[in-house]
Amino acid sequence: MVVTFKVTDQENGEWAVLRVSGELDLVTSPVLRQRVHDVVAEGRHRLVLDLSEVWFCDSSGVGVLIASRRLLRSCQGRLRLILPARGAADGSHVNKVLGALGVRRLFEVHPDVPSAVDEDARPLSA
Repeated sequence: MVVTFKVTDQENGEWAVLRVSGELDLVTSPVLRQRVHDVVAEGRHRLVLDLSEVWFCDSSGVGVLIASRRLLRSCQGRLRLILPARGAADGSHVNKVLGALGVRRLFEVHPDVPSAVDEDARPLSA
């Protein structure tokens, strides 16, 4: 079985947007970690991680999200996540895992890219 994991990069104003799809696990999380580091190394400190196409996330994936948050905060940057609008009700595995681990509140979560890159948009509540 071939697992497709993909990270695509796009600009949206001052925000870099990484769209992640597939499984975020021990094998694939280093790929995302490197992409986040690359974005920051390019001097972009506003990052949106679109996780709406991630259908599995384990603790190593969560570790990358927390490390990404820490990295961006260390350079006065911002990190926002995109999870399906209804979160766990939509079966968002990432949302369930973040909630179960008690770290969901650490992140600014938005339902879509336009909301995530809007300075005035309110994040979804945990």
